[in-house]
Amino acid sequence: MSTIVDNRYKLASPVGRGATGVVWRAYDMLLDREVALKEIPLPPGPDAVERRRRVVREARMAARLSHRGIVTVHNLAEEAERLWIVMEFLEALTLHDTLVQAGPLPADLVAAMGRRLLDALRHAHDGGVIHRDIKPANIMLTGDRVVLADFGFAAPEGAASGSMRGTPAFLAPEALHGRGGTREADMWSFGATLYMAVEGQTPFRTVNSMAALAEALRGPARAPRRAGPLEPVLRGLLRKDPRARLSAEQASVLLARVRCTSAA
Repeated sequence: MSTIVDNRYKLASPVGRGATGVVWRAYDMLLDREVALKEIPLPPGPDAVERRRRVVREARMAARLSHRGIVTVHNLAEEAERLWIVMEFLEALTLHDTLVQAGPLPADLVAAMGRRLLDALRHAHDGGVIHRDIKPANIMLTGDRVVLADFGFAAPEGAASGSMRGTPAFLAPEALHGRGGTREADMWSFGATLYMAVEGQTPFRTVNSMAALAEALRGPARAPRRAGPLEPVLRGLLRKDPRARLSAEQASVLLARVRCTSAA
């Protein structure tokens, strides 16, 4: 028997896992369309209140952003001690899966992807939303769309960042000290993601813990070997001092130059 959520959404099959829950392919019986449902279990006891607060914040922040490069949020439901974020369904591969299957991508292709992703990121920032978990697994590629997904760690710009959030290999240095809720920190993660796309590895050695990341960040980043004209963008985005890091506007100009160079 199919599971039906909120008397409306018929679950079909799990299609992935985000930072905070499982994502299901589902069918909206009211509007006759496919959707994606992100299932977020609520822990027992008082922790459920805090989890609910965070999930509602995630859904509201993502829902107020309207951009073809950001996954669209339709609804939020609660049932069976779970919260369900209802989103558009995308028949897509993540950038992570693409790299696993195809290996590193050409610099001009990464620059084109980067321009679309940066446009979405600038829209989020202009709306006062900091993503805090930009990485290949949270970028979906479908047709001519590059879509930023999973706002599970997102926070309003200027909010106290508190504890560290995000994935170690793509975290800005300042995020290790609880200062990751800024545009500059998102730009570092954006740069690390582009580096992974073109080089096939992270800028610093692969790490799985904060201690290992702190140790890795004491040394220089790996020198790019495949980036070509993309190298100035990578170096500018991966400056350890956030005040010296490329802004979104500066990165946009440099990415456009990669396009011009490739077309010449």
